[in-house]
Amino acid sequence: MTLSSGYPSASRGHRKKRVLFICTGNSCRSQMAEGWLRHLFGDRFEAYSAGTKPGTLDPWAVRAMAEIGVDISRQRSKSLMELPDVHFDLVVTVCDSAREVCPFFPGDGKKVHRSFQDPPLLARGAAGEEEALVQL
Repeated sequence: MTLSSGYPSASRGHRKKRVLFICTGNSCRSQMAEGWLRHLFGDRFEAYSAGTKPGTLDPWAVRAMAEIGVDISRQRSKSLMELPDVHFDLVVTVCDSAREVCPFFPGDGKKVHRSFQDPPLLARGAAGEEEALVQL
């Protein structure tokens, strides 16, 4: 069954589509994307994120998402190596570095690249806390 949005429905026995967001540190961009997809379309998609060199979840990302009603505080940075047996229907790289490191991802899922500036770098140059959050 397809909904008016064009996305498949997970009802009636259909498996949810699995989407993986990849960035270098898996600390901000990919974490936010995972949270957004789960929040907006969690009934139809399984959202994952991972990094090529995972760090820690960025507290600014957690705070910015919380301000708009999306809780990512329980998410954690993960390595791609933690997801070896998961088949993804869509793999999205959200930074140029991750795209260069992962030009090929196994499986038959669609690969997409959409580069976003590193929000923590933007926030560090902000004049204050409010401006930093706006830039995220």
